[in-house]
Amino acid sequence: MSDLEQRLIEIVRNYPDLMHVMTAVRSLDLPDWLIFSGSVYQSVWNAQTGREPGYGVNDFDLGYFDTDTSWDAEDVVIKRVAAAFDEPLRSRVEARNQCRVPIWFRSKFGEDYDSIACTAEALPRFVAPAFAVGVRLEADDSITIVAPFGLEDAFDLVVRPNPDRPLAKDWAKIATKIKTRWPEVSVAEVQVALTAS
Repeated sequence: MSDLEQRLIEIVRNYPDLMHVMTAVRSLDLPDWLIFSGSVYQSVWNAQTGREPGYGVNDFDLGYFDTDTSWDAEDVVIKRVAAAFDEPLRSRVEARNQCRVPIWFRSKFGEDYDSIACTAEALPRFVAPAFAVGVRLEADDSITIVAPFGLEDAFDLVVRPNPDRPLAKDWAKIATKIKTRWPEVSVAEVQVALTAS
């Protein structure tokens, strides 16, 4: 285990809300689940900048993987997850079946999204390497980390576009939100080429 992985585990364990969410989700026995994105990398930023663990964290993204891609099956899980929490966490834990993402991604984001075989395969598609970090609390209380691009960007407070996918259409909006809450974070300025229609 690398030093950064050990540091991330420390940070996660020192964030009571994230540990509570992972403990509750573990008890639900969802298939191939991970907590990923903001609640993880923003916890790193908070530790690196001396802020409280939950500063700026809006929600807890919970991905799981179920080959039943019906809305009804996902809705059952969403309701089970909600029932596992009291407010304010109940409305902040957002469960999504990663196997279903290709069904709705194009209509929401205007891009194709090829099918994936597990929850971890969603992370390399995130808009920035720093965002592509997931954690899971195992039965033995160890913490599994999934970080396909590594943890350097998150710990170095660097946000750059994912080199393996098209630039997010709302990159400027993402940058503004980050800089408003964490001015120490360096966000890559990207020139968007305009094409004639």
